Amino acid sequence: MALPAPASALALDGGDPRADPKDTVAFSHTETPVDTQNVTLEEYLHYASITRAEEKVANEEYRANKSPRTWHKTARERFSKPSSGRRDLHNNAVLGQAQVDGDMEAEWKHASRAVRTAGWGSAFYLIATDVLGPSQTPWSFSQLGYGPGFALYTVFGILSGYSGLILWRLFIQLDSDRYPMRNLADIFYRIFGPGMKHFVNVAQAIQLIAVLGFLILLNGQGISQMAYGPDGSYPGICFVACLVIFTVAGFFISQVRSLQKFSWLANIGVFINLLTVFIVYTLCCADHWPLTNRMGVAANYAPNYNAVMATFGPQWKPGGPIVTFAGTPPDGFATGGTGFVATVNGVNQALLCYGGAALFVFFLAEMRHPMDFWKSILCAQILIYVTYVVFGMVVYHYHGQFTYAPAVQGVSDYRWQTALNVMNLVMGLIACGLFGNIGVKIVYIEVFERLLHFPPIHTPRGRVWWAILSPAYWILGFVLAGAIPQFPLVSGLIGAIFGVGFTYILPAWAALGFRVRRDAMLEGSERFDPNTGAVNYVDTGVRRLVRGFMKRPVVNLAHLVYFLGGLVICGLGCYAAIIQLMGAFASGVATSFTCDSPV
Repeated sequence: MALPAPASALALDGGDPRADPKDTVAFSHTETPVDTQNVTLEEYLHYASITRAEEKVANEEYRANKSPRTWHKTARERFSKPSSGRRDLHNNAVLGQAQVDGDMEAEWKHASRAVRTAGWGSAFYLIATDVLGPSQTPWSFSQLGYGPGFALYTVFGILSGYSGLILWRLFIQLDSDRYPMRNLADIFYRIFGPGMKHFVNVAQAIQLIAVLGFLILLNGQGISQMAYGPDGSYPGICFVACLVIFTVAGFFISQVRSLQKFSWLANIGVFINLLTVFIVYTLCCADHWPLTNRMGVAANYAPNYNAVMATFGPQWKPGGPIVTFAGTPPDGFATGGTGFVATVNGVNQALLCYGGAALFVFFLAEMRHPMDFWKSILCAQILIYVTYVVFGMVVYHYHGQFTYAPAVQGVSDYRWQTALNVMNLVMGLIACGLFGNIGVKIVYIEVFERLLHFPPIHTPRGRVWWAILSPAYWILGFVLAGAIPQFPLVSGLIGAIFGVGFTYILPAWAALGFRVRRDAMLEGSERFDPNTGAVNYVDTGVRRLVRGFMKRPVVNLAHLVYFLGGLVICGLGCYAAIIQLMGAFASGVATSFTCDSPV
């Protein structure tokens, strides 16, 4: 789930690095000691180069003087409270107490450095655990087949890694102690101006609601499965009631004032997520425990035919053999539709799985030496790619055309199914608690406060509006989950829009815009003067943009093609998901706000 405030970021040091001591507000939108309204790109580049040089020296001193690492020290740091410098940075930002003079500038630099405590290993941990997870991967392979699935996950994995490198390069060239970056929208503000920043913030606000609906639907299905018991032997609960149960529970958890209290839960959630993957396709299990030559729940139990029929229709009843395909499955063997539609819906799941690049700026903002981030991306992408491909192929091998999404709910044995659903519920509550708390704050600050001029969230009037907005946010998530009870297709639609948008389209557009503007600068006659803050431009307009584009035409053209390709894939993905959703509603398989369970 590509969200602006990742769960594992809290696991890094025991608290949200943007939270104040009283937790009156989790984020600040006033993040620099001076007004950035009239700051030029040249000024951002100037101060970023100074900061990178100072970080290099500081990092060398840190490596030379740091004490040996121990397990006790690592555990203590992971669950410790934020440093006072980090809190001071936030308080100054929120209360607007920063003044531009020599002493305050030095104090700001010190406080800004206090935020940057993570190494590249910690960033690797964050990337590896904040991806959307492999639960949809087997279903993607069932729509694509082994060969196309392997090829697409490989290509998208490489491209998502490249997008991460784009954001990394932009960060190190535009971030500084004087003008620190805190989120993805900051990149677009510095390249394109406030309009593009508002667009990105609004898009992230919509994404937060979509992902919350995604989580409510996922965990509502889990509650429904457990309530019906093995083979429907229990009375069960109305499906809408299952959604209400999880929504209410998540809402109350998200009202916890101090995000620091979620830190140990976030760590537990990370390991539970890994454990579910381990159980489904690696753990020795079933009646032959512990000796078996068939590994994992998927290998020892039949697919969950009831869930497949409830979601995709009665034509998926058991009876025929389980089959897999090296190439694209023929019509009648793909639950996501027929022909082109089924293939694209499978692609959408791959796009969803790699949709975490929007979080990278948050990770970089906490790194002591951001130049090392390429190591984090490389190691994390390899781990993620191998996990996705192996998990997807193994489960598809055993469940074939009856593979279900999410994979944990495609297990037919009620004991393992219930155990996996309980673990999913725990993870879902943790995620919703964090995302609900942080997400509403981002929506309020970046949309309501900045665009609609609502009172600041830390003021009495702001708290009143917060109390109104928070339940409305959860209600919107519930409405989305109840209105479209088709998890594989909803997740695919989210992947097509937000996975493609934040991981491929926006990084490509940012890279193109930055290179054109930077390369249009004339070194001899256009230079930033730190004394006056002025830049004397030789020209403006189209002529300047053309000069910047033609300095590196091949690279710029490649980014333009990358950007346009992302738009095409986004459009095709939305088309396929919507077509299949329309077919599901027309056939009566999907019904909004129904008591009939989709699993």
